[in-house]
Amino acid sequence: MGEFDLIARYFKRPARRAALGIGDDCALLQPAPGTQLAISCDMLVQGRHFFADVNPRSLGHKALAVNLSDLAACGAKPLAFTLALALPEVNEPWLTDFAGGLFELADAHNCELVGGDTTAGPLNICITVFGEVPLVNGRSQALLRSGARAGDDLYVSGTLGDARLALNALQGKLSVPAPILLAARQRLERPSPRVALGQALRGIASAAIDLSDGLMGDLGHILESSQIGATVQVDTLVQSIACYVDSTPAGIQGGIDLSLAQWRTLALAGGDDYELLFTASPSQRAAVAAAAQASQTPVRCVGQIDASPGLRLLDRQGQVLPNQYASFDHFA
Repeated sequence: MGEFDLIARYFKRPARRAALGIGDDCALLQPAPGTQLAISCDMLVQGRHFFADVNPRSLGHKALAVNLSDLAACGAKPLAFTLALALPEVNEPWLTDFAGGLFELADAHNCELVGGDTTAGPLNICITVFGEVPLVNGRSQALLRSGARAGDDLYVSGTLGDARLALNALQGKLSVPAPILLAARQRLERPSPRVALGQALRGIASAAIDLSDGLMGDLGHILESSQIGATVQVDTLVQSIACYVDSTPAGIQGGIDLSLAQWRTLALAGGDDYELLFTASPSQRAAVAAAAQASQTPVRCVGQIDASPGLRLLDRQGQVLPNQYASFDHFA
């Protein structure tokens, strides 16, 4: 099967929202009047971002989900995406499942594939996604990393740490009961981009970022861009891990033999969560709760933004914890 036959069979669809879709040298997008284009690009490389034996339907889902998560962090409405795909071989069952997972998520967010490229090579998936952000009185409603202010509350959506728990288990670093691993692996391989929450937070959140490399690193981007500091209630984060039950002196959590220190590492530096981390003024607490309810997404306040620079970590007794957590680094 040649390149163009592959594209036609597995990826070409009639354009719905784009002025011109797949089949020409360029796609043509027409954003709605009074909007800006939001654009993001992510690459997934076998052996670095996913296992060779991952379910291709899950991989198709995740490849788009990580990009939609960036749109969510900007408060953007998905519009379209392109796909660049390197394949070691033309495996038709694999392509059928990959495209199925990709388009299932794309259709759920009314986001259409409008172009891209394919080539032979080590398995590598690169997606560029396009979204719309409204302009109000000429001002963008995009959520940025640079708007956090001293006194703001610090929130996270969903749960953190479950994806890293699955990764550690799959790498043989810890033993996890099968039912717990199944749920955690779902979070690793089929993350839920918080698109509806991101749009609901426009005009409410002061800053936002998606959590892809771990809270410590991603929060650091907000602190740097906003030129402020933060205090994080670490054990509030731990209690939001779906696989966490309760801390005991013996360190046994729901059948998983981890110490509290290890649970803290999962929550603070796990990565692959694709939840939203955002800030909002205390005056917006009711609005944040309403946005969470409207988007059917749980959110939790896990700290505050401080005027003084730096990041302070507190345990449940309010004692300061050493900052010894490192986020994911693509070149480490």
